[in-house]
Amino acid sequence: MSRPVAHRHLVQVPARPAAYAFEPATTALLVIDMQRDFLEPGGFGESLGNDVSQLRRTIDPLRRVLAAARALGLTVVHTREGHLPDLSDCPPAKRQRGAPSRRIGDPGPYGRILIRGEYGHDIVDELAPVPGEPVIDKPGKGAFYATELDGLLGERSITSLLVTGVTTEVCVHTTVREANDRGYECLVLADCVGSYFPQFHTVGLEMIAAQGGIFGWVADSTDLLAALGTATP
Repeated sequence: MSRPVAHRHLVQVPARPAAYAFEPATTALLVIDMQRDFLEPGGFGESLGNDVSQLRRTIDPLRRVLAAARALGLTVVHTREGHLPDLSDCPPAKRQRGAPSRRIGDPGPYGRILIRGEYGHDIVDELAPVPGEPVIDKPGKGAFYATELDGLLGERSITSLLVTGVTTEVCVHTTVREANDRGYECLVLADCVGSYFPQFHTVGLEMIAAQGGIFGWVADSTDLLAALGTATP
């Protein structure tokens, strides 16, 4: 468990559509699906013809955000998308997507594709969780579906989420929508989320901040880090 934030301090970050204010004691950094299957050169994502550099560009800014969050004592939660080895939690509507021989459960460059316990399913070394940081294994796109995430956040009185990870238009977007329906305020860090498709990334972020922040706020990590520099650990 992350150490508690000793002093209450309201942090305000320049963002779209307006400044985003949060209390560190009730805020969690959510790191979505930064897994080898998606990000590593030669891995499953690249085997499908994707440019993994579009995702890997998020690693360095996210590493800086992660270090700042840990220094301040924020709750940090990681997620991994994947399934049980017998695929009992993977519905046919999901299993049957993709090219034959490159579907969930098939042999991949780093073990069976998106199967829990395989090398490719785990988080990249640069962003590896430290002891005490929860890792949520999720069977779907959204981090709240069929997981303990909502209960975990509730136990820690979390009301705000700093959202990072991949991919912008799929797992990140689904999770932000789920969080919004559950009453969480979300700040999505534009340079800490990524997509294989740059146009999807751009439009996905615009959708989040549209109509006065219909799903949440969007900011750059540099602005968050500057704001966190004024917070007292």
